[in-house]
Amino acid sequence: MTKIDLNSDLGESFGRYNLGKDKEIIQLVTSVNIACGFHASDPDVMAKTVALAEEAGVGIGAHPGYPDLQGFGRRNMLLQPAEVEHLITYQVGALQAFTSSKKLHHVKPHGALYNMAAKDYELSLAICHAIKSIDPDLPIYALAGSKTVQAAETIGIRCVQEVFGDRNYLPDGNLVPRSEANAVITAPAEVAAHVLEMVKNQAVTAIDGSTVPLQADSICVHGDNAAALAIVANLRETLQQNKIKLQAF
Repeated sequence: MTKIDLNSDLGESFGRYNLGKDKEIIQLVTSVNIACGFHASDPDVMAKTVALAEEAGVGIGAHPGYPDLQGFGRRNMLLQPAEVEHLITYQVGALQAFTSSKKLHHVKPHGALYNMAAKDYELSLAICHAIKSIDPDLPIYALAGSKTVQAAETIGIRCVQEVFGDRNYLPDGNLVPRSEANAVITAPAEVAAHVLEMVKNQAVTAIDGSTVPLQADSICVHGDNAAALAIVANLRETLQQNKIKLQAF
């Protein structure tokens, strides 16, 4: 039986601002990526989301991003490698401290940091080096086939190659930028068909119709997608109907 991890980015509320349906989504996924306070979240939200994840028995991952609350961490920033390492260490260490075991399941960079690293080997090396310094056994979630996958291999940390159920792909294997009208998929049935193609064929159809090979270890559905709960519920049911077992790696 084929096995796959299903993850979602959660814990992205802060202060008086509530974002996403974390309580409901966390019951349907197998791992979560929790914001660490820089692009979203705050200490109270981090503690609450970790508690929800531990109660649900899902893999708890840190979701560090650029220090950009205003732009939700989706705006590019140019930082030196040492700055990136410190950025990762600070955020991952903070989330890890909220867990009962003081251990995390994985780390997944957020937004612009994730997408920039996917195309930038040196940036990816800085991220992977920081993760290894925290815990050599701590895996990174990275865009399938990206520079981050290569960097993880170089640094010697485990890499879980990730595909996106609610995002369209470019012919080079990168995600269609959110500035484009066709970047995000919001219809649950379309997401399910998109994911089945990637999991069954280990490939994805890009926006130009070309086929892009990829390795699908984990599927992400963004928690801030307005239809996230419906998407995840339908996707979970569809995968189970196709005899694909959902479990954290």
